Amino acid sequence: MVLDKTDEKIINHLLVDARQSARQLALKLGLSTVTVLSRIKKLEKEKVIQRYSAIIDHEKIGYSLTAIIEIIAKNDKIVDIEDEIAKFENVCGVYDITGSTDTIVIAKFKARDELSRFVKGLASITNVENTITHVVLNTTKEDFRLS
Repeated sequence: MVLDKTDEKIINHLLVDARQSARQLALKLGLSTVTVLSRIKKLEKEKVIQRYSAIIDHEKIGYSLTAIIEIIAKNDKIVDIEDEIAKFENVCGVYDITGSTDTIVIAKFKARDELSRFVKGLASITNVENTITHVVLNTTKEDFRLS
């Protein structure tokens, strides 16, 4: 799907505030409400917009630890491992990467013992050869919106 400037503007505004109504968005963009609604429906149908979500301060709800975990797989089972890890509740991101490791996992935890159990659980997954865990000390920016 090719996005035009109007689609990009709609997406950027929704990234800032997904709760705004189509009417509010139409007023901001100088478009009709019908146009904005039909564009949003098209973006949803094409899976450009996959869901709407709130941005939460994880520390304020108890998730004070962020871990970045490198995974080295064996037997060319990277995709199977990544699919299994993606199902875990604490996992925020699973990335298939280039370099000396195969996968990067970003996950959040309330306590060190949760992180410890998680890492030990990763090591027990079939075809996981090794894990390297990094604990984030400070977060300068954490925002996956592009605008």
